[in-house]
Amino acid sequence: MRFSPLPMTMVRHTRLFWYLFLLIAFVLLAIGLGLRDPWPADEPRFALNALEMLKTGQFWFPHRAGEIYPDKPPVFMWAMAIGIAVTGSVRWGFMLPSLLAAFGTLFLVVDLTKRLYGVRIAILAGVALLSTFQFALQARTAQIDMSLTFFTTLGAYGFLRYALIDTKNIWWNISWIAMGVGILTKGVGFLPLALIPGWILCYKKGTAYHPEWKQYIKGVLLLILTVSLWVIPMVLIATFGDDTTLTAYRDNILFKQTGERYANSWHHLNPWYYYLISVIPWAWLPLILAFPWLIKHWHRRWKKHDARIWMPLSAILIILLFFSLSPGKRGVYILPTIPLLIWAIAPSLPGLLYKRGLNYLGALIVIAVSGTLLTAGILGSYGVSRLSELSQHYDVVPWNWWMTIGALFIPLILWLKPRRGMLIFAIWMLAFWISWSTWGYMLMNTARSPHDMMQEVIRITGKDASLALPDFDEEFVLQAQQPVVQFGFQTPLEKQLSRAYAWVKQSPDERWMLIRTDQAKGETCIDQSEKHDLGIQNSDHWWLLPGSAFYRCQGSTDSSPLYEAPTTK
Repeated sequence: MRFSPLPMTMVRHTRLFWYLFLLIAFVLLAIGLGLRDPWPADEPRFALNALEMLKTGQFWFPHRAGEIYPDKPPVFMWAMAIGIAVTGSVRWGFMLPSLLAAFGTLFLVVDLTKRLYGVRIAILAGVALLSTFQFALQARTAQIDMSLTFFTTLGAYGFLRYALIDTKNIWWNISWIAMGVGILTKGVGFLPLALIPGWILCYKKGTAYHPEWKQYIKGVLLLILTVSLWVIPMVLIATFGDDTTLTAYRDNILFKQTGERYANSWHHLNPWYYYLISVIPWAWLPLILAFPWLIKHWHRRWKKHDARIWMPLSAILIILLFFSLSPGKRGVYILPTIPLLIWAIAPSLPGLLYKRGLNYLGALIVIAVSGTLLTAGILGSYGVSRLSELSQHYDVVPWNWWMTIGALFIPLILWLKPRRGMLIFAIWMLAFWISWSTWGYMLMNTARSPHDMMQEVIRITGKDASLALPDFDEEFVLQAQQPVVQFGFQTPLEKQLSRAYAWVKQSPDERWMLIRTDQAKGETCIDQSEKHDLGIQNSDHWWLLPGSAFYRCQGSTDSSPLYEAPTTK
């Protein structure tokens, strides 16, 4: 029997299109790599942790400017240290973990979607993920949460592949191992367990495979074993060593940063409805726009007990409930729900693109956002006082950037028309993130990174002078070009200043202090006539003072500890 060559040709074309999509997606995520320094709040801290690991060889316990950093396990810092070591550059290496985690998450999402629904829907799912605001933002941010999301998505991928496609034990095992690594990354790596209630329900309805119950014992043991690879050596070193800071680190990681932080948070306090009102409306854009149409689709799927929809959807509800019950809430906590949401809406994507109301809504959002940017850019360029004040405060002049990206909606609307509003939204978001990762990076880097200011500091002090940083921020230590000391991150300011006075007075000709202007003005003993005014950096005003400016200040060597930053020696 002779077969037409057309099917094989179509297969080859489909495969080529698939690989081309993955390549384009990776390039889009990687644009901007190496164009900026780590920006606060979190990026300089983790980059400093990683640099100190490379400098000191102490990989088991993360440190920050010579002092132990007690809030996180070291897995993410290991990844960043590898990136910096491989590239030989902080700028090129610090973003690699987030880039690879974002692309890995994308691949897992589209691969499972392809196996369930085919290549066309898989590519639509990939575009939807790349267009989702919070995912696109975190993919370009060197925080832990993108790496955590990769491991939670890998755990969910394994469970869903086992339940819906095949019952190979490897996917069951991978899920539990991924959760273990996720826990070592950021505590809540167990989030894929939220799939299990919906999984059991679908199994009872006959729409999903489920392992034998004894497999759970094996899975839990794999998770415990994975976590133990770091936890047991850490506990042994901290318990039987003679360093009390390691003991404090052990207790903080095992207890305060886990159960206590969830049940009795001490910061980021928000009401129970915080995610529903203040996060989801922007974080899930544009997916949230489709909810009025999706609800009907999900209801039909519920009647059919479709596990492909209800396993991820029920997991999202459980995760939102879990985080909403804790008094401490941050928007980034719900990032791991986005891949689950893509899986829940994937089969609806082709139909949604033809919904007139949804397309007009997408076009309206683009017009509103880009129109706001265009208007603000025009008003700012004409010197409107309020905008000029903001520009001066943050030391950024974004008017041309805002006008360019804002004006883009005009040709898009004229070309594609509002009836293709979701396509307009995707193209505009693509253009926005490309401009953010290039023009935006170069525009904002001087304001958000103190690299230039620390270059000015060393020009004034000389490279052999040492620098005290009371009440320091990590970005200043990261960019320092000379020996730096600090006095304990949690030490009260008055005790830090007392120790700093004693330190600079020991060698006033060779020691300097970098201090915020508002803090220096509150200290009447300082000779302000000797100040070097460095201006505004990272939204604060800074003075550089030589040791001789503190001759009237009373200091004490016992008021606080003193740490030397290893990365500055």
